[in-house]
Amino acid sequence: MSRKLLIKYYVEPDPAALARRAAQYLVEMAGEAVEARGRARFAISGGSTPKATFQLLADPNGPWRSRMPWSGLDLYWVDERSVPPDDEDSNYRMTREALLDHVPLRPDQIHRIEGELDPEAAAARYESELRNGFRLEGAESPRFDLIALGMGPDGHTASLFPHTEAIHELGRLAVANHVPQKDAWRVTLTWPVINHASSVFFLIAGADKAQVLNEVLTGPRDPERLPSQLIWPSSGILTLILDKAAAQLLPATDGEGCGFLERDR
Repeated sequence: MSRKLLIKYYVEPDPAALARRAAQYLVEMAGEAVEARGRARFAISGGSTPKATFQLLADPNGPWRSRMPWSGLDLYWVDERSVPPDDEDSNYRMTREALLDHVPLRPDQIHRIEGELDPEAAAARYESELRNGFRLEGAESPRFDLIALGMGPDGHTASLFPHTEAIHELGRLAVANHVPQKDAWRVTLTWPVINHASSVFFLIAGADKAQVLNEVLTGPRDPERLPSQLIWPSSGILTLILDKAAAQLLPATDGEGCGFLERDR
């Protein structure tokens, strides 16, 4: 794992502009992966911020749907709540309603976490899906072309919540994680899998994230309290797409709305 980390962040004036930037980024990254390897394997997150991005990608009158190489795209999920796929809290349901129902993806291109199962069984099934889909052997880890993350006001990402067991998992690809703060179970990719991706980016909006984002990026290392600090891609590069409210405590950007930070372990 790279010791140095270059953090590149783009700041947009509002959530609508943030969603447009994210849609453009996803299309560009998918295009590059398909051109280079014939497939683009993405792992996506839930929440209101990516929902707006997915709706833009699905819009038949927008500029992105026709540019996305749908036939070469495989979609996986970063995490899922332990609920059925039609539950209003399901990350899969949100993605299906915002995106999947409106774009030409075949069922075999969609690799959901089965949240309706017992959490441990769901994690084991998802790990098996990853091993089969990526044709892994032994201790190999899947190398996603892109993993899209969010971050909560408590500093969690994926379903890696502060002071929970999953932040200590190093060997498995996906785990069940009990989250006492939510009194609920989740299934999540582990942070070594996330860090192994070719590209990792955070999509973050809202003033309620500003303080914790600043702590994650510039404060002392404390991943037990701030699990987002575990995200340290092996590529040595981390990208963030932020709205102005979330980025208000970070160093100023250049004239094109781009900023840089460097961190050492």
